Amino acid sequence: MNDILLLGANGQVGWELQRALAPLGRLIICDRQRGNLEDLDSLRALVQAERPAIIVNAAAYTAVDKAESDHERAQRVNADAVDLLATLAADLGAWLVHYSTDYVFDGSGSRPFREDDPTAPLNTYGRTKLAGEQAIRESGCRHLIFRTSWVYAARGANFAKTMLRLAADREELRIVADQIGAPTSAELIADVTAQVLARLRDDPQAVPSGLYHLAAGGEVSWHGYARFVIAEAARLGLPLRTTAERVLPIMTHEYPLPAPRPANSRLDTNKLGSTFALTLPDWQFHVRRMLVELIGEKVA
Repeated sequence: MNDILLLGANGQVGWELQRALAPLGRLIICDRQRGNLEDLDSLRALVQAERPAIIVNAAAYTAVDKAESDHERAQRVNADAVDLLATLAADLGAWLVHYSTDYVFDGSGSRPFREDDPTAPLNTYGRTKLAGEQAIRESGCRHLIFRTSWVYAARGANFAKTMLRLAADREELRIVADQIGAPTSAELIADVTAQVLARLRDDPQAVPSGLYHLAAGGEVSWHGYARFVIAEAARLGLPLRTTAERVLPIMTHEYPLPAPRPANSRLDTNKLGSTFALTLPDWQFHVRRMLVELIGEKVA
């Protein structure tokens, strides 16, 4: 395997990819300064100068609510820049690895969505991410698109950290209970990506180009997720005012946001598991690891 160009290297997924991809080849690490997806001319120049064998795009516009009033910027980063990367990958004969989202679906029903289910995004973020997916497929480049959900990491802001901060100040929390998905760690996403790219290095014919769902096992509501985080934090010795029992369920309509969210964010990961002989751990596994990392230093 030759050079790997990593875009969005300082984001949650990109930071973990730096670690996971380092053993696979020469890693060209690009943060927002060097690989700015809003500047298409400089992005083109970067790829043409480096001529990587693999482009891994971990950069995205992810401010879901802000995207409703910032459509042009979301479109440029999530769709236009991805279209350019796909075109460049096709010209170079390179692979493009890209990350998408459960928000391409409308969240109807209660079964996990498969890769071939109809898409119908509810918000601008979902629509721009879907446009990026479509541009990749239409380019003809060899690609791996990993759709994932509810991404978090110990680095940066995330739902669990917000819950711990609120639980330290408040005696009661009210959290949405009618949206269901699987919290998926950036660590897991990066490790799966590395496993697949290692297989690509060893046997290119063993990696079918295409779209795969990549999410942790199991399912939970935001309410259930919050209760788990607070219960685990208390078990680890973190002093909190709120207990898990005082995390109360509310419905989505009681907590309105600019961008509608899908009620069902479940993703069927059978295709990924069977194609690459992977077992995806239940969502609690990596959440526990993150909490130990976050809280261990505070209570030591």
